[in-house]
Amino acid sequence: MIDKNEKKISTRSIKWGIVGLGNIAHKFASDLKRVPQAELIAVASSDIERAKAFQNEFEGQKAYGSYEELFEDPEIEVVYIASLNQNHKTMSIAALRAGKGVLCEKPLGLDTKEMQEMIALAQQQNCFLMEGLWSRFNPAIQKAKQWVEEGRIGDPKFLYAEFSFYRLNIDSSHRLMDPKKGGGVLLDLGVYPLFLAYLILGKPKNITAQSLFANTGVDIQTSMILQYENAQAVLYCGIANESDNHAKLGGTEGEILLHGFWHNAQKVSLTQSGNTIQKDFPSTGIGYIPEIEEVNRCIASGKKESELWSHSDALALGRMVEEVFEKIKQK
Repeated sequence: MIDKNEKKISTRSIKWGIVGLGNIAHKFASDLKRVPQAELIAVASSDIERAKAFQNEFEGQKAYGSYEELFEDPEIEVVYIASLNQNHKTMSIAALRAGKGVLCEKPLGLDTKEMQEMIALAQQQNCFLMEGLWSRFNPAIQKAKQWVEEGRIGDPKFLYAEFSFYRLNIDSSHRLMDPKKGGGVLLDLGVYPLFLAYLILGKPKNITAQSLFANTGVDIQTSMILQYENAQAVLYCGIANESDNHAKLGGTEGEILLHGFWHNAQKVSLTQSGNTIQKDFPSTGIGYIPEIEEVNRCIASGKKESELWSHSDALALGRMVEEVFEKIKQK
């Protein structure tokens, strides 16, 4: 007997397009190939030869030398946008105006004003829109959230999460170092620990933060403390150091450890009274499959946003990022 409350995965194929054919798009497309209910219809780049090479590598049906051609393709139902941060709004709006669903790589916009414009247009066009925050759909993270909700660690009191690695040897023109490309570690990496705090503890009462900056003006290290009514979150992002990138959640009756890189955790453990249990969630592919399956489910069932990562969730996280920016802003 099938549980009527069980989420159903669409049996029909959802037709995808991809624009912004960089490193992230390559990773995403490799996982898209692994999803039986996903079909890569077309890819687009301003460089047609680059588009053709991407098409051949990932078995897409068509390659376009302009984004507009892909957005106008009548076969495509949803577009994955993996361009540089500063282009997310422009590309998403163009796709939405063409009537396409959009999965836009995080951050959805450079600020909440951009996000609100994109959400308003999606609602006006009656189109699906979701921020591509793949960690929300990671099974180990979902298990951690379930344990917290079940009271397995008692009252949550402390959360620690970081996302860091060494990359100070990159050129000043690299997207991480260039403010015109939406650079800096907060927007690129800090979104993840902020997301985890929001997912587990909700919106904080207060945020304090400090940063170290590159000569280009972008932050290369940012530390944050989020104050809640009865809990705190200590968060860090940076490109100045290597790290195991574990995350932990502490409560009055136990501790949960998301084994690093936690944002794509393959295992999670729960310790209570000195006894530890571990759940393993080895991913097939790189880790985008649960996100892709959620988009497919939403598109197939006619939903315009995901219940797991809604428009209001994206905006709440965006406001937290903006508050940190206000705190670290160079005088």
